[in-house]
Amino acid sequence: MKISVALALAGLTLAQPVLAQGLPDLGGRTIEAVTENAYYPLNFADPETNEGIGLEYDVINEAARRLNAEVNWNLVAWDVMIESVRTGQFDIGADGITITAERAQQIDFTEPFITVEQYFLVRADEDRFDSKESFGENPELLFGAQAGTSSFYTAVYDVLDGDEANPRVRTFNNFGAAVQAVKSGDVDAVIADQAASAGYIGADPGAFKQVGEPIKADPLGFILTPGSDLVEPFNAALAEMEADGWLAERIDYWFFQYGGE
Repeated sequence: MKISVALALAGLTLAQPVLAQGLPDLGGRTIEAVTENAYYPLNFADPETNEGIGLEYDVINEAARRLNAEVNWNLVAWDVMIESVRTGQFDIGADGITITAERAQQIDFTEPFITVEQYFLVRADEDRFDSKESFGENPELLFGAQAGTSSFYTAVYDVLDGDEANPRVRTFNNFGAAVQAVKSGDVDAVIADQAASAGYIGADPGAFKQVGEPIKADPLGFILTPGSDLVEPFNAALAEMEADGWLAERIDYWFFQYGGE
């Protein structure tokens, strides 16, 4: 399957490539990067080595290589990630972070490196709803979500009533715990992108399924300390990686080939 067709089928899109006119040289500087290792296939721990791997690792490492820089990876929980980058503890953050106007008031973003569509992930025997309208109309149905994430805000604002204290959204410390709550019947759905849904469905056959049309599409970017001198270099590297096909190849690998070789 051609990469462009595979991406379209999975609800993934790339920005229109614009070839960078020469890349800045960062002189071998070390960039402090941070992630959570909890967002398959963007960032997660290799089940065999426990080493951090995924699309976001690849993209940031490759951008740094092209810019003549080194990357030192760190791990923090999602609930402190934006603040830790905002205050300069780390230079760049990656955790499947949706670019929003609200977040852009606190933090700098790169240009999006991918856009992903969000769907319901539910138990395999779920038959009470198949759309955001039918979910929203049934007061007995509950969402599971990790607080402060795009999934949480999509549940609140795109499916429910916009009240972040709505008791129909139960929050968990991480996304994996929310998915397990779906399996156990404590909640009825989570919102996940196509790749994350496929990962959970494949890892636990017969437990989960994806239902309905896409709820929304989210552009994902990397966050940087406000005023960072890395914004323009990283945008230039991303543009070049899109233009020469490197980014599409790595998306194809992590979303379609990894784990199935």
